[in-house]
Amino acid sequence: MYQDKTLICKECGREFIWTAGEQQFYAEKGFSNEPQRCKECRDARKKGAGPAREMYDAVCAACGRPCKVPFRPRDDRPVYCSECFAKMKDTAAT
Repeated sequence: MYQDKTLICKECGREFIWTAGEQQFYAEKGFSNEPQRCKECRDARKKGAGPAREMYDAVCAACGRPCKVPFRPRDDRPVYCSECFAKMKDTAAT
């Protein structure tokens, strides 16, 4: 039913083979699009080869400890460290 197919990686431009077994796996998972990148480029992308996320210094509004957050803190909104934020989420869920 499936046959090996040659595709072009949109990242590096090299040809790669999309095997019949991979096509079957995609179909079983419900994926409808063909892969756009070769295995090497997919693996590099998964490893987070992109730019590092900028972190900002803040002070937790609950415990007062210094912490780092991935967004620029604003004066009109409280900022929580990861421990206090997790406690708040747990409390809200129950």
